[in-house]
Amino acid sequence: MNRTYLDHNATTPLRAEARDAMIAAMNVVGNPSSVHAEGRAAKAIVENARAQVADAVGASGADVVFTSGATEAAALALAGRGLKAAPIEHDAVHCWVDPCLRVVNGLVQVADPGASAVQLANSETGIVQDLPRGLAVSDITQGFGRVPFAFSWSGLQMVFLSAHKFGGPKGVGALIFPQGTDLETQMKGGGQEMGRRSGTENVIGIAGMAAAAIAAQADLAAGKWDRVAKLRNILENAIEAAEKSTIFVGKGVDRLPNTSCFVTPGWKGETQVMAMDLAGFAVSAGSACSSGKVKVSRVLRALGLNDEAAAGALRVSLSIETTEDEVMRFVQAWSAKRARRRAA
Repeated sequence: MNRTYLDHNATTPLRAEARDAMIAAMNVVGNPSSVHAEGRAAKAIVENARAQVADAVGASGADVVFTSGATEAAALALAGRGLKAAPIEHDAVHCWVDPCLRVVNGLVQVADPGASAVQLANSETGIVQDLPRGLAVSDITQGFGRVPFAFSWSGLQMVFLSAHKFGGPKGVGALIFPQGTDLETQMKGGGQEMGRRSGTENVIGIAGMAAAAIAAQADLAAGKWDRVAKLRNILENAIEAAEKSTIFVGKGVDRLPNTSCFVTPGWKGETQVMAMDLAGFAVSAGSACSSGKVKVSRVLRALGLNDEAAAGALRVSLSIETTEDEVMRFVQAWSAKRARRRAA
């Protein structure tokens, strides 16, 4: 069976540019903290990648601290700060904040940006936020490389991201903030990463992240996501034609071009995921970090869906490589499964 991957918000395939950069880094034996030639060569890879990531995120002159991913970067940014946020944040943020901010029509209402954390885009629904200037922290993991963003013009204090969401390797991310910012260090030890995140740097992963970040921004600048947005609309129109009762979450507000989250009453999302998996399609019922857990999405609850409706959510997330044929084959398979279920 030929399989079709439509779960790009969970993780993305490794880009060729990232793979090449990682293979090259594998041939460098030194520890970046060593002062000999081999160590300096490894250090050069890390520092070159730091500059490349800063450039890709539009953060010239800012500090970039490499981490093991967005979860660690969130902890470094949020620990001890007591910030406010909305219930729609990813678990990596939700566990550090007071989730008291209201959500109206999918958008977070922020009264005090300097004391708040708001994501750029939601992984489950694709809804993109209008981030206020002065915002303390933003999780830009899902939005980076898919919607226009630059740290320099955003007016934000800190942002973080994860490489595997834009074609880089798993297990590496970064926190970006103005130089001189005080942080509550979580990883103590040898003082790497300017003393903010100790531990020998993941040279191979960092090299891959930088290469992927540059490629992702190039794709965005080339307008490649415009075609993906059209594919998403084709998918939603076809699903709606097949099942009139389907509700598309976030339709009518700004969303990621690749993300469709839809609810089909009386058909659990987990059941749909399994049915589509058997048909050769990888999709999800929500955030990958929450998959397999028997609980209703608090994101969908915050958007006003009751538990029964939220339990029927399915997320399809496309990529710039997704074709119209793949989208239509998914719709046909989904429609056939739905028809069988109604007839049972």
